[in-house]
Amino acid sequence: MSIAFTPWPQALAARYRAAGWWTDLPMTEMLQRQCRERPHAPAILCGERAISYAELDRQSNNLAAWLHRQGLRRHDTALVQLPNVAEFYIVLFALFKLGVAPVNALFSHQKLELSAYARQIQPKLLIADRSHGLFHDDAILHELRAMAPDLRLHLFAHDTLEAVLRQDAALPDHAGPSAADEVAFFQLSGGSTGTPKLIPRTHNDYFYSVRRSAEICELGPHTRFLCALPAPHNFPLSSPGALGVFHAGGAVALAPSPEPMACFELIEKHQVNIAALVPPAVALWLQAAPGREAQLKSLKLLQVGGASFAESMARQVPTVLGCRLQQVFGMAEGLVNYTRLDDADDIVFTCQGRPMSDGDEVKVVDEAGHAVPIGTPGMLATRGPYTFRGYYQAPEHNARVFDNEGFYYSGDMVVADENGYLRVVGRVKDQINRGGEKIAAEEIEHLLLQHPQVAQAALVAMPDSMLGEKSCAFIVPRDDGLRAVALRRFLREIGVADYKLPDRFELTAALPLTHVGKIDKQTLRAQLATAAGA
Repeated sequence: MSIAFTPWPQALAARYRAAGWWTDLPMTEMLQRQCRERPHAPAILCGERAISYAELDRQSNNLAAWLHRQGLRRHDTALVQLPNVAEFYIVLFALFKLGVAPVNALFSHQKLELSAYARQIQPKLLIADRSHGLFHDDAILHELRAMAPDLRLHLFAHDTLEAVLRQDAALPDHAGPSAADEVAFFQLSGGSTGTPKLIPRTHNDYFYSVRRSAEICELGPHTRFLCALPAPHNFPLSSPGALGVFHAGGAVALAPSPEPMACFELIEKHQVNIAALVPPAVALWLQAAPGREAQLKSLKLLQVGGASFAESMARQVPTVLGCRLQQVFGMAEGLVNYTRLDDADDIVFTCQGRPMSDGDEVKVVDEAGHAVPIGTPGMLATRGPYTFRGYYQAPEHNARVFDNEGFYYSGDMVVADENGYLRVVGRVKDQINRGGEKIAAEEIEHLLLQHPQVAQAALVAMPDSMLGEKSCAFIVPRDDGLRAVALRRFLREIGVADYKLPDRFELTAALPLTHVGKIDKQTLRAQLATAAGA
């Protein structure tokens, strides 16, 4: 039985096929094609390992065959959490080949997030890494099984996974990928509500996004891409990301983090010519680059996305890093915007690009849903051949973020110009963008309210020169003995990811309220701005 999701209306699906955007091919096609055309070319550069396309195919076949022997079948689901290592892509292709749909959790995620994913997809398989603190023993495995009773199979990197990848085996002929219009995997939403939401992506929609992105960014067999952001993120996975590189026949060099010194060494070692970063990482690279121009000589293009990018910093990229800049504004839900490689500097430095596909339908509207004039801020709404039609098993939330024409309201406030270029000017949703990592205020507030000494809690963004935004938690305590260190420890103990921990706590006797009795976060943000100015 296939995984239930909200499909595109038949008329739109027919249009997307007629235009050639949907090809009804699984994403495994890119690997099969490269194995025919350049089997011995490097696909993944990880540490001292260079893994060819043929080897990527062989190892992913071995894993898929082993999982099939253990009883995994098409339309099953899996929970995967791996760091930036070659095994991430090997596992991804193995699951594609078997028709198993994974959730790829970030390596920074903790018990809170993994538990939420397990409850939603009820996985039959867990693949994780023993180096993660959660998995130093099997306690979390037992907890996940209590939430997902079908979770009977697990593999751990540095334990059993590597041994399976070495066992040559053939996948039975009757096994194979899910249909191209079925769920291939689940992307992660950076949404603004308490429960992490999952985005069903099909082969048809995601593969088109990958192909079109690779075309716009002019990837080819010559491409050497540095993946320094978390590999499961939509940006380094498909915009054009690693999958775009595999589609084009290039190679992906993996870095454990965007730390500049290590990345500069990898750029020189592997002659990297394209990299993707979020603005805080760019700031670090700009600080570290002077005097290291020789290491960066091969770098031709730096993509920047995930958060607002200051024009003053954007203008430094060509002069300090010696490469072109491309701004990217995309979302795991679908729509991706790029500045083009032949755009004038004033466009590249001042906006976040325009939609990549002729099939992208974009409207900028006011609160009543009416189109706003060109140059006026408004809410972004979109639909298209690679923009999803609904979060997984979230009908109430879907009713709030989709209109009756199937347009998705992303929560972004944008300004559009007469040529369709977008400039992001803010957010509608109650969300904090901490250096590209999205934090749902409601989620952290609900967790803080579980502390017995917390009467009220409000999480708001505060400006930060490096990360763009940090978070501040305003707390009304039930007694005078409560301290910030206790709240931080409480959140850690219940398994909150580090990036979601409030950067600052403010204990206060009362919170300001709006005229309808809601917490007045605008006043709280103003208080923080005043304090910063003082």
